[in-house]
Amino acid sequence: MSKTTVLEVEVRERTGRGGARAARRAKLVPGVIYGGGEDAVAISLKENQVFSALNTGNLIGSMLKISHKGEEQRVITKDVQFHPVKDMPMHIDFFRVTSKTIIEMEVSINIVGDEQCPGLVKGGNLNVVRHTIEVKCPADSIPDSLDVDISELEIGDSLHESEVTFPKGVVPAITDRDPTVVTIAMARVEKEPEEEEVVEGEEAAEATEGEGEGETEGEG
Repeated sequence: MSKTTVLEVEVRERTGRGGARAARRAKLVPGVIYGGGEDAVAISLKENQVFSALNTGNLIGSMLKISHKGEEQRVITKDVQFHPVKDMPMHIDFFRVTSKTIIEMEVSINIVGDEQCPGLVKGGNLNVVRHTIEVKCPADSIPDSLDVDISELEIGDSLHESEVTFPKGVVPAITDRDPTVVTIAMARVEKEPEEEEVVEGEEAAEATEGEGEGETEGEG
């Protein structure tokens, strides 16, 4: 698993809209931490750290650590409110988690075995139906990605979630069906345009004469 992103926070004494506006004027992003059997706490985060986590893909859908005066708390981002025009974070909700907390989230897939895949070797096309898989797992065991092995797929084959190998403690969140993850499809063959028949010699002359006779009869 990758290194957990740490965000430094300060507790906000002022809450409500006035406190949130004051935080933004100070180049801070207002937020709140709740859950875990504790009271909700209003916080503010450094704007540059928030943008860094957002740009690296570690702000949403990942385990984070909130640091306050040297004390750290694991959290999951539950909601990010963005400015409707500037597309910048305006408020963030964090949910406290522990190693015993079971969370549900989407994890990206990683295709492996494509070089050995007989279907691709024969000219088939890989069709990725689901780029992520929704899983349930302990909060401290979120996988970075899930390997999807296609090394034995032939043209026309499909691979479903039940055929993916999940790490220990990680299970599919969808249990009422078995979603397709990838398929190997037959490559499309483009049909060449048909050439128009060329009329030559006597046939061309006869066709021309026939057209002339038809016009004459029509005029009369």
